[in-house]
Amino acid sequence: MKKALTTALSALSLTALAACGGGEDDENTVTVGVNGSGIPLWEYMAEKAAEEGITIEIQEFSDYVRPNMALADGEVDFNAFQTISYFDNFIEEHNLDLEPIAGTYIAPMGLYSDKYESHEEIPEGATIAVPQEETNQGRALLLLQEAGFIELPEDFDGIGDASDIVENHHDLNIEEVQAAHTPRVIPDVDASVINNGVAVEAGFIPVNDAIFIEDADGAAAYVNILAVQAEDKDNETLQRIAELYHEEDTQEFIIDLYENSLLPTFIDDVDELRDY
Repeated sequence: MKKALTTALSALSLTALAACGGGEDDENTVTVGVNGSGIPLWEYMAEKAAEEGITIEIQEFSDYVRPNMALADGEVDFNAFQTISYFDNFIEEHNLDLEPIAGTYIAPMGLYSDKYESHEEIPEGATIAVPQEETNQGRALLLLQEAGFIELPEDFDGIGDASDIVENHHDLNIEEVQAAHTPRVIPDVDASVINNGVAVEAGFIPVNDAIFIEDADGAAAYVNILAVQAEDKDNETLQRIAELYHEEDTQEFIIDLYENSLLPTFIDDVDELRDY
């Protein structure tokens, strides 16, 4: 896995990293904003699109904020890095006119530790790192509830922080860190809840290395998406890329590349995407 990502990062120098690809002179050239773990997949997608005369350029981001701001500012034409729940919360907070056009996959969140081999070994009073962003942290809390550590309100909507915990059975200490830093703090805490893409970038294979991981039901509300500016939601080039993404060979590539750690979830209906 690390070798594949290293190769992909080296190849990144071949892509355009500045300005929006879809200019007036070439409407079939578009730029996608992704995080590091998404680069190999989008290199594959670029090869598929090239066969139809579409050029996809790749711009990498290292956080969960700039890809949406870059999309809103026209620096990229679409992005592919986030769940629909994170997206909806983000665009509401920042008043952005963006839209999802397709679902891509579910990336189960996991709990990781270099001290314990099972979540059942984690002692009372342990320190657990969680992503600090509201939707990521809310999802992390749901994972900790699923593991039996805490209880949340019955009407918890997946957005919140540790103040929402109503029962802390293990007297856990919840430590907030930036999502991108959750792997780095593993030596300093008892366990860390890490987003799937961040875990892959750090060299983990989620289905093998997580000591506890979301089941399919727990992850169902977190379908990842392709997002565009609202004015481009019917753009033929972007819609065609979504169609190419939903082809069977792409599904097989995702399963093989990420070693079954991602669950291809191809959804075209925006209302269905938002039914969480």
